[in-house]
Amino acid sequence: MSEEFLGDRRKALEEEFFAKQNQRLLRQLRETMAVKAKTEALAAASGITDAAVLAQLAAIDLSSETVAVLALVPLIEVAWADGRLDAKEQSALLAAAEQAGLGKDSASYQLLEEWVKERPSPRVLAAWKAYVAALAETLDGEAKHALQQELLGRARVVAEAAGGFLGLGNRISSAEQAVLTELEQAFA
Repeated sequence: MSEEFLGDRRKALEEEFFAKQNQRLLRQLRETMAVKAKTEALAAASGITDAAVLAQLAAIDLSSETVAVLALVPLIEVAWADGRLDAKEQSALLAAAEQAGLGKDSASYQLLEEWVKERPSPRVLAAWKAYVAALAETLDGEAKHALQQELLGRARVVAEAAGGFLGLGNRISSAEQAVLTELEQAFA
């Protein structure tokens, strides 16, 4: 009887062990599938197929719904160049978002509003650079130049929004110019 009892106990312990292992493996599989689904959705929304770039975008919690806000990262970076964001810069940012077609109820617009309140992580700029590099590879020279002019032109408008004194002098600060130069290099 004690052998039977020990055998039953051993079997129960084995079943408990394997049940925990199965739960852990199932959780890992679900997490892997969720990451894969998110990456596939990002690829579909952005047109990017480079796995490393998609991983960077996923790492900063961008989704297929918020990938549109990537076009506004240069504006955010310029606005935060001096470490603060004033009312004129904020207004220029939100106007640019509306011009880009982001509705106030969209996830992208809401993410932008968060970035207006609190400067985004440097990982956002790194992901944007990777995004632009991957996108630039798919464009011919003329299209790449047009994209660069459009994105940097909007960033320059934000930089000029709060610059100068009484409308005189250089409207772009040296910190903003440094960011504009860094952004331009992402297209090289």
